[in-house]
Amino acid sequence: MGYTTQRVIDGEFDEVVEQTTDALAEEGFGILCDIDVQATFEKKLDEQFRQYCILGACNPPLAHQGLEDEIDLGVLLPCNVAVYETDDGDVVVSAVDPERLVGIAENPDLEPIAEEVAERFERVLDAL
Repeated sequence: MGYTTQRVIDGEFDEVVEQTTDALAEEGFGILCDIDVQATFEKKLDEQFRQYCILGACNPPLAHQGLEDEIDLGVLLPCNVAVYETDDGDVVVSAVDPERLVGIAENPDLEPIAEEVAERFERVLDAL
């Protein structure tokens, strides 16, 4: 069973990152962090790595509701969306499956929130 939902997107890496950020914004998600994995590995490890970006996406109203229902939910936030280049040169956008992620908490009050985030992520991926 997978823990992500993903799509191969036609386009240049930087353009796909920008399109993904814009599509997330259309669904109410801001980007709390933008991690350039390639640059980090180069700087910290002196290692080469494929283009890989992790976007820490947060929808404040849904995050607020989730934290009201489960105060420790913060350790699972923000929801990550990765954009990366494959060995074949394709660009993939991969979003965490919030229903699997929130399932860790075993709190049924979080299920509708996770479903809402999952639906929004599907629309994001469909918009790319």
